[in-house]
Amino acid sequence: MSDALDVSLRLVKAQTTLVRRFDSRLGSLYGVSLADFMTLLHLGRAEGGRMRRVDLAQALGLTASGVTRGLGPLERIGLVVRETDARDARVAYAALTDVGRERLRDCLKAADQVAAEVFGAPEWTAEEVAALGGLLTRLGGTGLPEDHTADA
Repeated sequence: MSDALDVSLRLVKAQTTLVRRFDSRLGSLYGVSLADFMTLLHLGRAEGGRMRRVDLAQALGLTASGVTRGLGPLERIGLVVRETDARDARVAYAALTDVGRERLRDCLKAADQVAAEVFGAPEWTAEEVAALGGLLTRLGGTGLPEDHTADA
């Protein structure tokens, strides 16, 4: 087996482990998954707390139908609403509700705690965390979405 394959499989396993930890904490405390949290996070950092569904799909690395499936449960529990563009009825937006903003604030605290537990000292140094972040970026990974809320 090649070193590249070995590293790839280790990365997949590590990602699975992280997803489980985030899902467990976010699900037990707030009833959302990591995927739901990522959706809320992108919407919360978007200008006006809303994004065109096609842009949200691109940001999340999903298809348009994948975003639609993911938004359905969030709409049903009142965290997200569907909005249309007054000038172009073909354009659909996903927007955070006030309840969604509150839930996002709570989820951010819980997610930050999980991340601190996983990458905290003494197991990880700040330099190691930064180096890993750089390596993951080279693989196409993205971190926190840019925050446009200050622009709104």
